[in-house]
Amino acid sequence: MTHSLEKIAQLIGATLIGDPDIEINGISTLKDANGNQISYAVSEKYINSLSKTKAGAVILPKKLKEHCPTNALIVDDAYLAFAKITHQFKHYNFPVNNSSSKAIIDSSASVEDVTIGPGCVIGKNVSIGKNTIIAPNCVIEDEVNIGENSYIGANVTIQRECQLGKRCTILPGAVIGSEGFGNALDEQKNWQSIAHLGRVCIGDDVSIGANTTIDRGTIDDTVIHNGVKIDNLVQIAHNVIIGENTAIAAKTGIAGTTTIGKRCMIGGMVGIVGHLTITDDVIVNATSTVNRNITKPGIYTGFFPLMTHSDWKKVGMWLTKLDKITKFLNIKLKNLK
Repeated sequence: MTHSLEKIAQLIGATLIGDPDIEINGISTLKDANGNQISYAVSEKYINSLSKTKAGAVILPKKLKEHCPTNALIVDDAYLAFAKITHQFKHYNFPVNNSSSKAIIDSSASVEDVTIGPGCVIGKNVSIGKNTIIAPNCVIEDEVNIGENSYIGANVTIQRECQLGKRCTILPGAVIGSEGFGNALDEQKNWQSIAHLGRVCIGDDVSIGANTTIDRGTIDDTVIHNGVKIDNLVQIAHNVIIGENTAIAAKTGIAGTTTIGKRCMIGGMVGIVGHLTITDDVIVNATSTVNRNITKPGIYTGFFPLMTHSDWKKVGMWLTKLDKITKFLNIKLKNLK
């Protein structure tokens, strides 16, 4: 896949300094790029590599231009510009704009101008928007709607009645709309499962990583709002609501009926217990446990070693009061002198 440097500049809104007709066929690092590849530099720490690069062009901020020995694309945010152009060089391992004869597609499904790979099963009354790609071996169950210009990776399962917006990316192995983990104990202390009757509703421009699972709601829906980015191996339980432009890193688990606000960042392996509310603009550091509501924006970290629950509560109480205890003891010591 080849693009002229002029076209790339237009795509990212860059000021082009150099040859607009040079053909770019890939992206590489400053160190390894050749004359037909593009690279990027975001700060002064890249100056040494930038000055020696053999790249055909480099995306960079204006302050680094004097160190660039090749064609330059000047932008305000080099990393953001780099993110945008990566999609221009993305390759697919099967024919695009050509639905496979080996796919099973119900006659009631609306799949015009959609690429469907071999081995896919498309259910009744499914609606898939134009220019969407369904990679091999996906299962799209009855009444599912998928917006235009989306990409559904290989072996994805989207279960009945789930809704996906435009320009969504679902990576291989993800499961959307599985039964939630809800059970009730009967009189004999046996677990009786709860049928989950809601859906998963996903907004526009959402990315969901490989082998991530998002459970359907019990009665109401599980909702992922516009612009949310979810990493690989994340578990999102029934009736969770995630606000716009929140990002969640790998191996995080979010228990049922939790609401997370807009523009939050959840680090890897975070555990969030159920029925909580996290406000907008919160950062939770990796491996933290969130066991209470977060009502103020900010950065939060929480670690505790395993212990009995009663001991854990005591330790937590004393730790939160440690600064007050220290001040009190200092005052007492001063009075003794």
